[in-house]
Amino acid sequence: MDNFKDRWNIKSKWQLFVIILVFAITGSSAAFLSKPILSSFGVNKDNPWEYYSLYLIIIFPVYQLLLVSFGFLFGQFTFFWAFEKKILIGCGFGFLFSKKNNPK
Repeated sequence: MDNFKDRWNIKSKWQLFVIILVFAITGSSAAFLSKPILSSFGVNKDNPWEYYSLYLIIIFPVYQLLLVSFGFLFGQFTFFWAFEKKILIGCGFGFLFSKKNNPK
């Protein structure tokens, strides 16, 4: 746990608990919400290649939005916004952020 605290610059064990809780809630919620989104487009498991390919494509942005939203609700917006920027820059979306505000 101390490794996470050092790497993520976390001040207390309580903050670490809240961050891990947000990750857990976000993952479960993104998986839960992606299924009805696929159903609304008429995609079902009859064609597994189509279903799981679109599922992965849809779950990514849903997860990103929920991560920042739940982070805000749990009082950890600053941490999750910085984390989100790192993820998006790593995925090639760094052009969305100005150079001076990019996390290292």
